[in-house]
Amino acid sequence: MSESSADTQGPAPGFESALPVSGQTEALSPLVRRRICPNGGPFTASGTCSYIVGRGRVVVIDPGPDDAGHIEGLLASLAGERVAAIVVTHTHRDHSPGARLLQARTGAPIVGCGPHRAARQLAENELPALDASADREHRPDRELADGESLDGDGWTLTAVATPGHTMNHLAFALPEENVLFSGDHVMGWSTSIVAPPDGSMRAYMDSLDRLRERGETLYWPGHGGPVRDPRRFVRGLAAHRRQREAAIRARLAAGDHDIAAIVRTVYQGLAPHLLGAAALSVFAHLEDLVERGLVVTDGPPLLGGTFRPA
Repeated sequence: MSESSADTQGPAPGFESALPVSGQTEALSPLVRRRICPNGGPFTASGTCSYIVGRGRVVVIDPGPDDAGHIEGLLASLAGERVAAIVVTHTHRDHSPGARLLQARTGAPIVGCGPHRAARQLAENELPALDASADREHRPDRELADGESLDGDGWTLTAVATPGHTMNHLAFALPEENVLFSGDHVMGWSTSIVAPPDGSMRAYMDSLDRLRERGETLYWPGHGGPVRDPRRFVRGLAAHRRQREAAIRARLAAGDHDIAAIVRTVYQGLAPHLLGAAALSVFAHLEDLVERGLVVTDGPPLLGGTFRPA
């Protein structure tokens, strides 16, 4: 799930506008195929990317939402092959519920991220902003820790912990092709939404720093097309977030003390249906700034709270 254009106003790391087409299976490399679920929209690009890794004995990464037609399409693409495992990057409803549908048809184990969890406890009277998007029924047969791997015929998938978008988010490295399945942590068409208490801006930025130290030359994300030159792109994402943080601090210094006022100034001209995502992005930055002692608020940080420079 992305912020769509809600967080691409101003300096950005070069997002691509061209999107791959849903509803067809495409060979991307000798080991990787992709089929995109037709659940496209302002927060999902052309739809959720499901990836097939291997030949003969395969894994399916992120079977997508509860969409029987998409599962049928995946299975038709795998005629004569066997699904050895169903891998899930994180527990948002556009990524993980399809795993249970695919398991019912194939018997393959569900592996990857653990159950959905929040970055922190809810404050008194606080409601989770993205509760409807969380797949709380996800229970993997095997939860992969950072660095654990799955092996198959000519392929290896190694889990890379990348919390932030969700706290259980995993990316998966495929060393045979030096690529990374980056889920919703890094996407080439938009920034990822980070919405407390579901996600954490500090964890997200730390995960970006971790990815910058890796050597993969291409990312296959959860939505949109590939991320090329990922080190440079990830560096741009981090810079973009730091610039957004600086803009928020400047508005606080100028007298904007609530999130709605900051959004009106920082995101001028934003489409009304994206204002909620922009507010969540500002909230994530403010929560991080409070934790770092750079901003203060009365009580715990809240989406409807007031904030001021420390």
